[in-house]
Amino acid sequence: MTTVGQPRVGGTRGVGRALRPTAKALPEHARAHNRSMVLAHLFHEGPSSRADVARSTGLTRVTVSGLVADLMAEGLVTELGVRSEGKVGKPATLVGMQTEAFQIIAVDLTDDHRMLGAVMSLVGGVVKRHSLPLEGRTGDDAVQLLEDLCRELLAAADRPVVGVGIASPGVIDTDGRVVQAPNRGWYDLPLAELLSQRLDVAVHVANDANTRALGEFTYGDAAGSGSMIVTVGQGVGAGIVVDGALVVGRHHAAGEIGHVTVVDETADGEQPADCACGRRGCLETLLSVPALRRRVAGLSDEDSDAALASVGRRLGIALAPVVSALDLAEVVLAGPSELLDGALRESALATVRTRTMPVIGQELAMRMGSLDEDGALAGAAVLVLSGQLGVS
Repeated sequence: MTTVGQPRVGGTRGVGRALRPTAKALPEHARAHNRSMVLAHLFHEGPSSRADVARSTGLTRVTVSGLVADLMAEGLVTELGVRSEGKVGKPATLVGMQTEAFQIIAVDLTDDHRMLGAVMSLVGGVVKRHSLPLEGRTGDDAVQLLEDLCRELLAAADRPVVGVGIASPGVIDTDGRVVQAPNRGWYDLPLAELLSQRLDVAVHVANDANTRALGEFTYGDAAGSGSMIVTVGQGVGAGIVVDGALVVGRHHAAGEIGHVTVVDETADGEQPADCACGRRGCLETLLSVPALRRRVAGLSDEDSDAALASVGRRLGIALAPVVSALDLAEVVLAGPSELLDGALRESALATVRTRTMPVIGQELAMRMGSLDEDGALAGAAVLVLSGQLGVS
């Protein structure tokens, strides 16, 4: 494993869009902020002249030239030759971000049976994959297994590594501290800080649903005006992007829709199931992959569709207030398409539309995610891009 700063010639492909900054840059942070603006332009727009960057960012050409010189010295940016133009005067020299010259380690902790990891390029491509069986490990044992996985991935990298991104279930604060992740036995665990010290590389940790939302926004097709990415696996969660900013919440728990109660024992005619959170009738007890598979086991296609549609209605009931309150443009479902994409999705969308104002519900889109099983890994890569380079 090599460290960031060693130049290597690579690709200069532009990617997606940038998240809107959620905090004002202070004067003492101005240079770092400006550096991020230059990198973000080159990452998303691809090769550009220094004048192009200045116009896009609002920075002066002198400032841009100085920043580009610094970034070239770090090996992050390179000159690509002159632009072919039929104009009078000196042709502009293009510069581009060396997106193939560096790599990111991304880890997905959402699977209950194994830890998944990958060496990834800056543009979201998987270079190498690796996994380790979880075998019921929790607490410190799970942390040690995660460290082992990260070390193996770092050793497998053949480019300078920008950092490590980890998508974890649970409530996680902006410093990468796991407030609570019951299924992993982690409580008040400074996971990012701990692994950064052990691995001697920058580590970023965030909730798995939020990371998937970042991945769909940066590498996928999510609408920046208002998207909710609902992740369905061993549990149920959601990440929300509104007006180009990730919604986090005051307890870092925005999007925890899996523990919204949707089955009322006194009114619904269905016995509410016990949930891991200690309550009964939560959405997760119906919509998680294990719950869905149990519900449709042994049923005919027709009966299976009816059972999935029933769960879709419950999902729609949970989503309608959120869609209405935030005036979302779309809901993206991430999980097994054979369970989600069909009767369940159609029923959920119809329910949301009947429970919201026509101006909101009728134009709402509900679709499957565009990043398949690599969505959480892609989001983990975005954590590093954002945290280390200011690119999202």
